Amino acid sequence: MPYRPQPMDVAAMAAARARRPTDAEAVRAEQARIAPDAPYDAARWSRLSVLAALLVHNPDIAAARATWISARAQARAARQAPGAALTLSTEYARDPSTSSPWLLGGAIDVPLDLGGQRAARIGSGEIAVTIARHDYADTLWAARMQARRALIDMLVAVREAATGERLLALRDQQQAAMEKRLRAGAVARADLERVRADAAGAAASVEDAHGRAAAARQALAAAIGLPAGALAPIAFDWPGFDSPPPDPTAGLGDPTGATVARADVLKALAAYDQAENDLRGEVARQYPAISISPGYSWERGLTKLPFSVGLALPPLDMNRHAIAAAEARRSEAARKLEAVVAAANAGLESAISEARLARAALARVRQADLPIARRLATNADAQFRRGAIDRADWAAAQGGVPQAELTELAALARVQAADAALEDALRRPLEGPEMHLTPGALEPTP
Repeated sequence: MPYRPQPMDVAAMAAARARRPTDAEAVRAEQARIAPDAPYDAARWSRLSVLAALLVHNPDIAAARATWISARAQARAARQAPGAALTLSTEYARDPSTSSPWLLGGAIDVPLDLGGQRAARIGSGEIAVTIARHDYADTLWAARMQARRALIDMLVAVREAATGERLLALRDQQQAAMEKRLRAGAVARADLERVRADAAGAAASVEDAHGRAAAARQALAAAIGLPAGALAPIAFDWPGFDSPPPDPTAGLGDPTGATVARADVLKALAAYDQAENDLRGEVARQYPAISISPGYSWERGLTKLPFSVGLALPPLDMNRHAIAAAEARRSEAARKLEAVVAAANAGLESAISEARLARAALARVRQADLPIARRLATNADAQFRRGAIDRADWAAAQGGVPQAELTELAALARVQAADAALEDALRRPLEGPEMHLTPGALEPTP
């Protein structure tokens, strides 16, 4: 097989990525592969479409996939026995008593690829494939969580901006009415300044919400692996965003045992298996490696068929120091595995607790704060129609509704963030379109 160079132009690569457009057809095809029955809208992406775009465009996922492909190729190469060594020799000796002055010969040195050393080499290749697969799953999950959190931030910020604009309109009406009162001498200037401060605060909140929405869209583009402008014409849809499930832990079973399937836990377990396999290989190296060397020689008219056995002897300490080092690495891998499991369990307990507390806070806002604000606004409408209050008092009462809605949005954002943290602790989705993917759809493919 000939060598074919493939030089890389980093400057051209960076320029191409900066101008890279969304490949809508590739995203559609990828979504059809992982979820054949799901609808696709190129102008309005669902969370499933975002996942498909990650698989198409994210460079970290592509790099992890390439690592897995490389590990598979190396595992196949590890199964091949080492090559034999061919030695050719010749000798000239002018001896009148012989029929020919020449000696011609050759020997093939064939190492016997048997026993523990071969098993350790093949095992290392297979474990490397397992680790690469878990690395791929971890990379895909990290990109998915980055996109999920950015999408949450964007949707919340868009809702906050719309609600804030309604509040700002009411604050402007209240300020105009207070200025009219001031001109009539019915209020002090300090009262007007308080209303102006409220209006300025509402305007600043709207501007901040628009900025956070733009920043979240840029973060979403970065998670997908596209420049921010590539997502400009695309809207995003999340059915049920405002109505999260009442108990995300329902059907979870034993929460502690659920962390066993996390990719980082499985990767730490594979690292322990690698350390165990390395120890087995070092133990096997305390015994000689055997090779056989059949040969042929023609010595001055006489044919010979020599045969020899070679022994590659272990170090003088019978490999004890290397075995001790391998045992220490195995103990280290065991402690690291315990640490990963402990961190996973602690993170899951914290995430479950926060998910329940966040839902309680959201329920309190929806059951108490919002109804009270709406009742006050309804009463203010009736009083305004009867002439019992003027527009300033009416606008102040009406402003309580969007103010309570902003509090509700903050509580909803906390619930969505808590659900994201819970999924991150479990390393698997708890709801949404990803629950209906084709089995094995997210496995790395060449």
